[in-house]
Parts: sequence; structure tokens; C-alpha cells
Amino acid sequence: MQSALELLGLGSSCSILLVLDGADERNTMVIYSPTSHKRVDELPLFGESETVSGKVVISIKKGKSLQHMGIRIEFIGAIEMLYDRESSQEFTSLVRELEDPGILAGTRQYPFAFTNVEKTYDTYNGVNVRLRYFLRVTIQRPPYIPNIVKEFDIAVAHFQEEPQVNNSIRMEVGIEDSLHIEFEYKKSKLHLSDVVLGKVYFLQVRIKIKRMELEIKRRESVGTGVHAMNETDTLAKFEIMDGSPVRGESIPVRMFLSAYPSLTPTFKNINNKFSVKYFLNLVLVDEDDRRYFKQHEIFLWRCAT
Repeated sequence: MQSALELLGLGSSCSILLVLDGADERNTMVIYSPTSHKRVDELPLFGESETVSGKVVISIKKGKSLQHMGIRIEFIGAIEMLYDRESSQEFTSLVRELEDPGILAGTRQYPFAFTNVEKTYDTYNGVNVRLRYFLRVTIQRPPYIPNIVKEFDIAVAHFQEEPQVNNSIRMEVGIEDSLHIEFEYKKSKLHLSDVVLGKVYFLQVRIKIKRMELEIKRRESVGTGVHAMNETDTLAKFEIMDGSPVRGESIPVRMFLSAYPSLTPTFKNINNKFSVKYFLNLVLVDEDDRRYFKQHEIFLWRCAT
């Protein structure tokens, strides 16, 4: 990874470069699109109370100068409501003044540090909401001249201990006198690189089953009351059986979560703004393409290794 987060040309005379301390050795987090689930960005990764430090390098084109009313850098944590900007919220905001009013010429470097800054929540990129952390550099200009502002995103992840209680999931599905199955998953709480293990038992089969699939669905809930919005998306689809089963047959389930990198931990009521839940959805499709399904909520968490 390059040591500089980004280089931006501002007009023809000014550029801002932000360099994080230890950037070359720092782990990164890949950010995925919430709709296509394709990779859209890769950001330097920080822990819950880790110091964010580095330097800001401002370069003025040779022979030019820039009058300013002060330079500052901010560390901001924000929840952005993509459908309702007025409901967006900054839950963390810290400021460091880098220079008093004056005139910029040549290249200047400004070290900064946000020591042991608290980063309460994980980075999240959703359909209707986004939780992001970023550094904002502002060169304040004289009245009636727009400020020069540049933002540099970072990512935050929290690692959790393995849950002490992790019950199995057992459920039954029945369709009149046509179908009766039982399914069991070994665990209801899984880390993001875990394996879904289980079995499906066919106790009665009087319809022609064409295939059976296991899906992972994500439900993003944003807002409350009349402003509440729920978005459900299928992140994974895995075929566990092809062909019609017979009575008494047992089908094993083995699904590797690491194959679906856009999964995130379960988030519950983050700053009273949004929640993210995950569900295992067992789907049976008959020869007439009718779909029978049963789903159960699971809890996803991020382990340190």
C-alpha cells in the first residue's frame, strides 16, 4: 500500500497530501458495494482506541502563494443517512489547529496526532446508511473565497471474543401432507470466516424437489417510526442438493462464510440510527418452480484471527 492516502490537485496552485504514520505496515479493509457486492475501495484499518497520526503536506506551485486564515485537521466519525441527509449525525469530532493565518508558499509539512481516539463503531457501507471515519483538512480562505477542503477516509473494525453461549438451530418445515423436513445448524453465532455446518432430514417427501439452496440474507433497518426503512438483500446463495430426495434421506450442509467477503458483523441499534441483521434462508424448489423456504436469524461477529 502506498504511504500516501491520496494526492489531490486543488486548482492549479495547491495540492494536499496526507501521510499516515506506519502506513506501509498497516492492515487494510476492503469496502464493498452494498448492491453489487463488488470491491469499491481499500482503506487503512484502525482499532478501537488506536492513535491516528501522520503529517499533512501542502504544496504550492512554484512562483505562487496562497493567503489563508488558518489551517486545521479534524477527525470525524459520522453516520450518513443516504436517503435523508438531515438525519445524518457526527458522533465523534476532534480538531487540531495546524497553522495560524498567513501566506503559504513552497511546501509545508504539518505533523498531527489524535491520541488514543475512541472509535466506538465499525465502518459500514450500506444501502441507505453509511458509517465512516475520516480526516478532514481545511485551508480557510479570506471572506468570499471558498475554503479548500479535502477528506481522507480510514476504516475501523472491532474484534470480539467468542460467545460463551452458542446454541444450535433446530427447526421443522411442513407442507400439509406433502413435505416434512427437519433441519439443524450446529451454531447460531458465527465469525466472518466460519463455516455453516448442519444437516437437513427428509421425513416425508410427496412432491418432486428439483433443488435445495441455502441463502444468507442481510436486513438493514434505518430510522424509526414513519421514517423507518428496511432493506433486505441476498448476499450468498449456495446449492446444497440437486435432484429429488427420498424419505429418510439426510443432506449435509457445509457453507464457508469466507467465500462471501462483503459480510459484516451483526449491528444492533448503532447510535439509535440503524441495525443490521443476518438470516440463514433454506429454500426448496419443486419441479413447477414453486419455492418453499424457512429462515432463522444468525449472529455474525469478527474474530481477531
